[in-house]
Amino acid sequence: MPIYAYRCGSCGFEKDHLQKLSDPVLNICPECAQASYHKQVTAAGFQLKGKGWYATDFKGGDAGKAAPTKTESPPPCQGCPGAEACAGS
Repeated sequence: MPIYAYRCGSCGFEKDHLQKLSDPVLNICPECAQASYHKQVTAAGFQLKGKGWYATDFKGGDAGKAAPTKTESPPPCQGCPGAEACAGS
């Protein structure tokens, strides 16, 4: 829901109001009860609700997974019988 800034032309009272787009525009000042309460033109304000945003949101595929690490091969075998078939060579 948008947050709108209002200001009274009579007493200068200012307040932000959280309103639906379908809600009527406020025109009675809550401070002095005059009909000079007007919506101001300001930067857009909004309120996020829910659990929040995460780095993995809206990413496709395996982008969130870590890259595999390179493993070192064991040192070559020297002097063991059957060195050609040894896993370390």
